[in-house]
Amino acid sequence: MTKIKICGVTRIEEIDYINKFKPEYIGFIFAKSKRQVSLDTAIRLRYRLSKEIKSVGVFVDQEIEKVEKIAQKVGLDVLQFHGQEDRSYINHFKEYEVWKAILVSNKRELFKMYPYKNIRLLFDSEQGGSGKPFDWNIIKKCHLEKQIILAGGLDCDNVVEAIQKIHPFAVDVSSGVETNGVKDAQKVKKFIKKVREFS
Repeated sequence: MTKIKICGVTRIEEIDYINKFKPEYIGFIFAKSKRQVSLDTAIRLRYRLSKEIKSVGVFVDQEIEKVEKIAQKVGLDVLQFHGQEDRSYINHFKEYEVWKAILVSNKRELFKMYPYKNIRLLFDSEQGGSGKPFDWNIIKKCHLEKQIILAGGLDCDNVVEAIQKIHPFAVDVSSGVETNGVKDAQKVKKFIKKVREFS
């Protein structure tokens, strides 16, 4: 079954309906972004989150000590690195599940994934966080289904097609379930329902 991550959660009311709809993961963004959350906010949101749902912290080229502090204080389950973090950087976080983002614009970009064998890879569009999909055919023949988290421009209208093509471990959505820049409960519900029914 394809798992689901709702990323860029920032408000208590979002946690409340996400608890009801039960995706496997939610994401807190700690890097510069319009969806960035403070440490204190993330702690409050994580405290309210159902124990059945895992929390993912999204970081971009931040100091190891800062990431460790946030991960411990919030109680993160997964660390997602979206910058230039290399394998030696990632090796500092052996006690956590780690996802590494690969920004895809063409097949040459796939060479970036080779240093990150044995961890899950999040494939996103070249402008991560843009809400625009990339050409899924680029990764269609990677044969990494159990490793792939598919992101970038997913929404209720295209997520089933994406799963049919890529068969990813998980799909990751943020702006695709928003209205006017805010998570929309009905869009979240519809997105999750579509994935569950297809899976």
